[in-house]
Amino acid sequence: MDIKRSGSQPSAKGLDEYFTRNVRIDPLFQANDRARTLGASVTFEPDARTAGHTHPLGQTPIVTAGCGFVQRWDGAIEQIRPGDAIWFAPRQKHWHGATATTAMTHIAIVEQLDGKTVDWMEKVSDEQYQAPKVNK
Repeated sequence: MDIKRSGSQPSAKGLDEYFTRNVRIDPLFQANDRARTLGASVTFEPDARTAGHTHPLGQTPIVTAGCGFVQRWDGAIEQIRPGDAIWFAPRQKHWHGATATTAMTHIAIVEQLDGKTVDWMEKVSDEQYQAPKVNK
């Protein structure tokens, strides 16, 4: 058994090359030598979002606070709220983030494949982010 105490791991700012605006990443757990799953709590300030990206083995974000958006590349923008769990299939290009006026926090759960968890791509433009069609 290994307990990771709250506050025992330092927070990190989301890197500008992968995120638009202010994002804080709080590690929750890392994969140990026999597992490949890791998790982090990610907080997006209003108007903040990820760049487009994929995960080699998929991703499950679980919204814990606020209100946000998710989108499969070229799909409809979906609104997400606390309690929502989203599944992105392996290598499915997508982005996620807060709404323009409300912060959003989710727990991100991913698996490593040969030590890799994510492939980053281009940023989501303001025009893409502010698309008028949002599924609720």
